[in-house]
Amino acid sequence: MFPRAFHYHRAGSLKEAATMLAQLGPEARLLAGGQSLIPLMKLRFASPPHLVDLNFVPGASYVQRDGGGLRIGALTCHAEIEGSPAAAAVPILHDCAAGIADVQIRNRGTIGGSVAEADPSGDWAPVLLTLESEVRCLSPRGERTVPIAKFFVDAYTSALGDDELISEIAIKTLPKGSGGAYLAFKRSAPVYASASAAVRVTMEDGVCRDAAIVLGAVGLTPVRVVEGEAALRNNQVTAKTIEAAAEAARAAADPQPDMRGSAEYKRQLVTALVKRALEVALKRARGEKVELSHIYA
Repeated sequence: MFPRAFHYHRAGSLKEAATMLAQLGPEARLLAGGQSLIPLMKLRFASPPHLVDLNFVPGASYVQRDGGGLRIGALTCHAEIEGSPAAAAVPILHDCAAGIADVQIRNRGTIGGSVAEADPSGDWAPVLLTLESEVRCLSPRGERTVPIAKFFVDAYTSALGDDELISEIAIKTLPKGSGGAYLAFKRSAPVYASASAAVRVTMEDGVCRDAAIVLGAVGLTPVRVVEGEAALRNNQVTAKTIEAAAEAARAAADPQPDMRGSAEYKRQLVTALVKRALEVALKRARGEKVELSHIYA
């Protein structure tokens, strides 16, 4: 099936794209990598009357270190993050970028497009929520910064205004002794996860000083496992505390049954994923290099 007719607009800068959105109205859509929007348009589940193409905007694709952490341009594709030495210093970012779909999609899809889509099954949201991240947004009125914890409002709904776009993702440097991991369970590489878990711990003298656990694909928005984080924080991380965190994740998950599995099946997945991700995060916090890949079945 072919998309319905639409008007095509090519933006020469992010500022120009924001101005176009304001002029064209709330039904206009941005085209970045197109890996979510184009399939929906072909199926006619989405029929925007105007498309604003960002692919010719210069200088919007980068992964850069700065004094306070990393800055990632909105049009940076997943493959670029996967191969970035700067991103490799935060292994959970590599876990995420390297595990998204297949190589063709990783070379087209962008971090900005993924975050703006606010898909409950998306990979980047849980990962960024375990880090001290900010979304930098641009509109004709100027720039503003939204903490990642306040960005995802509901399924497919973000804090972005109708005339606003993402310009950059900023991630602050993790404290010494920190380690993170992201793990998803998928039926095959090109499909969304049945369930996923992102974990970050900060260790000091054998004690967990801080922790973050966020689940993906088991709620209308990413699910923060507050009780699981509390079970780890200010305690030695043992098999018992890991089990407590995993059980808290199971309780926090709110999955819907679908073709990827029943609700109970997904809760079981979450328990196993959190345990495995915690084990890897702890090793990385000790300075060990641990390779991690998604589970396919």
